[in-house]
Amino acid sequence: MRALTSCLVAAIASGYAYAAAACENPAAVPIPDGKTSTMEQMLAAQAQVKAYQAAMTEFLACIDGELDAQGETAPEEFKSIMVARHNAAVAEMEGVAAAFNDQLKAYRTASTPAPAN
Repeated sequence: MRALTSCLVAAIASGYAYAAAACENPAAVPIPDGKTSTMEQMLAAQAQVKAYQAAMTEFLACIDGELDAQGETAPEEFKSIMVARHNAAVAEMEGVAAAFNDQLKAYRTASTPAPAN
């Protein structure tokens, strides 16, 4: 009986681990150096960042959906993992947006002609 209970607990834990892994985190996009990039490169990067943000929004919805689907009966470890994944994804999204904005400022500074004296 004890072996059966152990197997059942292991199977349930494996199911929660699979559900947690079902949501795939999109890869972060490379941000070009604004000081040396062309307008076309910056526009392409902007499009990639927007696509990344959209994919991350879907990822967050997946995580939230998995957590909601398990409800209050989910083990605390599962809840903790899903909340940590959500928070890490939000922090990554903010980091990508900040990096792009920094390079966009650098591009604008490098592209702006110096005032004539």
